Amino acid sequence: MHFTLIKLMYQEITYPSSDKKTTIHAYIWRPHGCVRGAVQIVHGMAEYALRYEQFANFLTARGFVVCAEDHLGHGKSVLSADELGYFDGGDATDKVLADIHALSDIVRAETRNLPYFMLGHSMGSFFCRKYISLYGGELAGAVIMGTGFQPSVATGFGSFAATLVAAFKGWKHRSPFIDKLAFGAYNAKTDKRTPYDWLSDEKKNVDDYIADDLCGATFTCGGFKTLFSIVGQACSAKTIKSTPKNLPIYLVAGDGDPVGGYSKGVKKLYDKFIKAGISDVQMTIYRGARHEILNDFCAPQVMEDISSFALSHISAN
Repeated sequence: MHFTLIKLMYQEITYPSSDKKTTIHAYIWRPHGCVRGAVQIVHGMAEYALRYEQFANFLTARGFVVCAEDHLGHGKSVLSADELGYFDGGDATDKVLADIHALSDIVRAETRNLPYFMLGHSMGSFFCRKYISLYGGELAGAVIMGTGFQPSVATGFGSFAATLVAAFKGWKHRSPFIDKLAFGAYNAKTDKRTPYDWLSDEKKNVDDYIADDLCGATFTCGGFKTLFSIVGQACSAKTIKSTPKNLPIYLVAGDGDPVGGYSKGVKKLYDKFIKAGISDVQMTIYRGARHEILNDFCAPQVMEDISSFALSHISAN
């Protein structure tokens, strides 16, 4: 990534999780000048909100307030380090969604009637897809990044496996079997320098991920139960049908991303949205890029494209 941004200080805030016991940590970046809108980032699995700081600074330079929270079991939103990858017992989908919406309420109270966008990456993209089916009327647009499309039989089996193992080992058990079931094939098309080469074509970005203590934690059985649940819900016909027909949606992904089936799953989702009657669906597939397109060679273009999408829909309104 060959560009320089002015780094702005962020405000760290906390609020109670819907699980009634955890404190959610969140971050807000504000532009120096005129505010044109807001973007809420929903991060992915086994990472955390501050990994998006460079992107947040890029957006604030274009007049956006940016916010993001650490989900349950991620970043600072854990009671102890051994809870990384653990949400709250079994399926915690509704709790994570409630925590995402709580941050939206906080920031929208500040930005009032300004256009409010949401961007979800990877696991966060599936939460975003479910979120827009519930609260899409509150948004000016949604960016769905690093997503995919899984058949219900796959997510159903994964959920069953997580529940079965948890019955014997507990929801906090970390199962190598389930981890391999979920991600065993993801590195198939890389040179396999590390287990995480599928994340990015840029070696430094992969190495930074591996070196980060808050990244890469193996999910617990409870974590996988929630993951399989939200993926299944996001891919369901009910969720797609419930998405507002007038909500602008922008799909972005790398064609080397196994989460999206090397773009096949992303294109399938695009077709599903179109067939559901959603009037404004756009898609960009970045050739040669892998899963984390904001941490790959194409990052400058991805940032420009997402900014242009948001700004164009502010102008349209």
